[in-house]
Amino acid sequence: MTRFRFPHGKFIPAARPLFLFAAASGLLLASGCARNDNSAQQGTSSPQAVSSAPATPAASAEGAPATPEPAPTRTPAAPDDSSPSDEALSSTLAGMTLEEKIGQMLLVGIQGKTAGAEAQKMIAEDKVGGIILYSSNVGSLKELVRLTNDLKKSNSGNPAPLFISIDQEGGKVSRLPAEYAVFPSNAAVGQGDKAAAAGTMGELLAKAVKSSGFNMDFAPVLDINSNPKNPVIGSRSFGNSAELVSRLGIAEMKGLEDEGVIPVAKHYPGHGDTSVDSHLELPVINKTAAELAKLEWLPFEAAIQEQADAVMVAHILFPKLDPDRPASLSKVIIGRQLRGQMGYDGVVITDDLTMGAIVKNYSLPAAAVDTVLAGSDILLVAHEYKNEQAVRSALLKSVKNGTIPESRIDESVYRILALKAKYQLSDEAVPVPDLTGLNSDIQAWRKPFMQK
Repeated sequence: MTRFRFPHGKFIPAARPLFLFAAASGLLLASGCARNDNSAQQGTSSPQAVSSAPATPAASAEGAPATPEPAPTRTPAAPDDSSPSDEALSSTLAGMTLEEKIGQMLLVGIQGKTAGAEAQKMIAEDKVGGIILYSSNVGSLKELVRLTNDLKKSNSGNPAPLFISIDQEGGKVSRLPAEYAVFPSNAAVGQGDKAAAAGTMGELLAKAVKSSGFNMDFAPVLDINSNPKNPVIGSRSFGNSAELVSRLGIAEMKGLEDEGVIPVAKHYPGHGDTSVDSHLELPVINKTAAELAKLEWLPFEAAIQEQADAVMVAHILFPKLDPDRPASLSKVIIGRQLRGQMGYDGVVITDDLTMGAIVKNYSLPAAAVDTVLAGSDILLVAHEYKNEQAVRSALLKSVKNGTIPESRIDESVYRILALKAKYQLSDEAVPVPDLTGLNSDIQAWRKPFMQK
């Protein structure tokens, strides 16, 4: 098998590669998102057949726009000459087995604070492309570094390095060990209304997660806090104005990028006007495309214009757009709108498919097939080994029986390989960091936001 060598060293942003498989399938790509809150519980119901949506429409509200402030100027670095060519990526893809390709599309959670037998099986045998860690996986700083290093070690011999990902937003969604200085919420930063501060936040978040061995952060949050009764967004949003959220969210995204950590913009098409927590139930928003285009979509459109590398799609039903499937499973919302109307060509990740919004209303294996057919590149399966097994089995079976063309799989895997190459991901171990300087920088930066 031809294996592509992912270069090591300092990250240098590279131009987005050309995608060679766009003509192989008429399907467009989809995305998803990670778990949102430390206290949120995963859905525990067994997967069932599709049922009617249980929620009622939430009222919309639009905040007044903030006074415009130019984003800080950043000089883009030159493309990295060591980055692989399209030909090298295509050669790697051509040499992969179907099992390896399907594995690259799975980003999974693990049990406990060590790389146990199930985690090692998912990496070494199922060839999963990435891992997400939650608070339940995080012990002390030394324990966390040992865990991320052990996970990477288990990936030896696989076609590409692992995504090692985390939800580190600041505020109530903070997963890092107690040894790290605390980050304020996005809402606190939003009250300061300075893009430069949000950009510094992105840089500091990246330095923090990278020091523990992570290479992907499920941030920035681009949801607009338009519904005061929203149980899941609230202070996780920069504010109630599309202009403010766009300006600060993009600044944070660029800060993460500049420090070599993959940012994942979430939760498309917008989770700010829900009245139900999708970890528990399926939210419903009865807005038209025209209404969404005036508010919720604006930050995502701005991020796409700024070459966002990854977008996460939420489990929200929009009956006026697609009455049958939530955004994360919808060809209309992912393909026709995100890919077609907005012109997005980056990696799309689903929200956690084991959340209540999915498992209480859909069969998990069927949802996995639907989201790939809708265009998703990476399927987030954040809880339980049996769920990873069910999703992997469903995808393999669907390709073998012709339900999913293998060319459709190739489109997603190429995008995944290109993203890993762009950020020069590596499975090399990291040392336990000395956090003295970083914590000092975080504490100095956060002073204006921690006084309220």
